[in-house]
Amino acid sequence: MSAKRIFFDTNILFYAHDTDAGRKHEIAAEAVSNAWEQAIHPIISVQVLQELLHNIRKKLHDDDQAVALVGDYMVWPVIANDLGLFRTGMEAMRSHQLLLWDALIVAAANRAGADELWTEDLNAGQLYGAVRAINPFAS
Repeated sequence: MSAKRIFFDTNILFYAHDTDAGRKHEIAAEAVSNAWEQAIHPIISVQVLQELLHNIRKKLHDDDQAVALVGDYMVWPVIANDLGLFRTGMEAMRSHQLLLWDALIVAAANRAGADELWTEDLNAGQLYGAVRAINPFAS
């Protein structure tokens, strides 16, 4: 059986590096560690990288460190932002009643052929196209 293809939303990656986040940090750090160890196949998007850089810069107050940390994730498969993704995101926004930014994440996860989308921003367990939203912080 092959490893699951997991699309990571920004919040999961951010909590993996936010040691002040308590239990969320522990769960996210373990998930990201599993991705680095290839127990699962991680996928992200340019949007995730952009949001992560923004949030890490605010947290660390150190541009060099933030850029280096985000740069590490650029070795994972990264779904590019383009006009086609934007169109698909707009469709997901309308059909699932999502904010545009969440809809673009859904569109990227579907484009990537992900099995699951790990996020705390969407309805856990719900299918968005062919991708099921998973909230790893839900008990």
